[in-house]
Amino acid sequence: MKKRLEKTDVKEKTVVVRFDYNVPIINGKIIDNTKIMASLDTINYLLKNDCKIVILSHLGKIKKEEDKLNNSLELVAENLKKILKQEIYFSHDTMDPELPERIKIMLPRDIILLENTRFLDIPNKLESNCDIQAASFLASLGEIFVMDAFASCHRAHASTVGITKFLPSCIGFSVERELAALDKLLMNPKRPFTVIMGGAKVEDKLELIEAMLLKCEHLLLAGGLANSFLAALNFNIGSSLATNNYQTIQKLQNILLNNREKILLPLDAIVGSSYDKNYTKYKKINEISDNEIIYDIGIKTIEKYKKIILESETIFLNGTMGVYEDYRYSNGTKEILNILKESGKIVVAGGGDSVSSVKHFGFNDAFTYLSCGGGATLEYLIYGHLVGIDSIMEDEEIEVLDV
Repeated sequence: MKKRLEKTDVKEKTVVVRFDYNVPIINGKIIDNTKIMASLDTINYLLKNDCKIVILSHLGKIKKEEDKLNNSLELVAENLKKILKQEIYFSHDTMDPELPERIKIMLPRDIILLENTRFLDIPNKLESNCDIQAASFLASLGEIFVMDAFASCHRAHASTVGITKFLPSCIGFSVERELAALDKLLMNPKRPFTVIMGGAKVEDKLELIEAMLLKCEHLLLAGGLANSFLAALNFNIGSSLATNNYQTIQKLQNILLNNREKILLPLDAIVGSSYDKNYTKYKKINEISDNEIIYDIGIKTIEKYKKIILESETIFLNGTMGVYEDYRYSNGTKEILNILKESGKIVVAGGGDSVSSVKHFGFNDAFTYLSCGGGATLEYLIYGHLVGIDSIMEDEEIEVLDV
């Protein structure tokens, strides 16, 4: 059992917390603060225990210096300030040499948020390469480390794994909830268990597909994943997104051969054209022409998938049925979500664009559980563990390195 926050003595301690504040920002505004709200249980618990709180997080992808311009956590600090109705100090430098002294003079219940940890990746990838000196510095800012960013638990970074080598560590309430939900609902699911999976690149999902096929009774496919499987069966999918890798196609053929009773593929589709952006047409899956592009599933596929959903007890949704952002190709995703809502079954959505589509169509409270883990959720389902969780001390562990 990993050490939990409520089993850790944090009273009046300085606590470094790793949250997931990787929120969507458009035109300088946070358009969804769900991840910020998810951190409140841990923050309020620490405030109740008169802790000084040092917050770490990443935001966006930082590959070059210019990426820093639109990925500062200062917006998050302002949002958090409004929610908590208290001052949130902000450090523009993640590894400011003056930070230790600044934190030392903070009062109990004071909160400081450090700038995007991935800014440390320019130029030497200190964060992503789990640099020991960067991890040591971050650890020097507190007495205890709390890992509460489930979505980053599959990354061996300085702020997720490296820091645990220097501080007593535990998991926060958000990570605890994620693990409990995934273990209860998906690791030992109520059966029949059905997986609905969409996505672009089949290569990115092969491990998950193989892992889920060992656990589920049915796998319903859509999007680029389904296109690749259809191509492996020699269907003409026109100009649709699909793999053209010969070895991958051979693997898909073997998967289909060994799991023909489990895998369901679309019967029909809503297609566009590679030559005409205004072209939209309904087609049976064996009628696709060379210049057509599959963008959504059709009504026969929806009915076919509905039958399986209603016969199931647990459903894991990973991905969407098509390009749901375009209203012309949104019906499949919306209808499947509505069927899941009305089914009364155990429904878990996680990874890919599934949670985004759930929120887009207003189904936020319709399902049993929405996992915020993204890639971490998928890795946990495949391997049963995550490096960022593995690094957290067990209840009986006490030895850490000197900072």
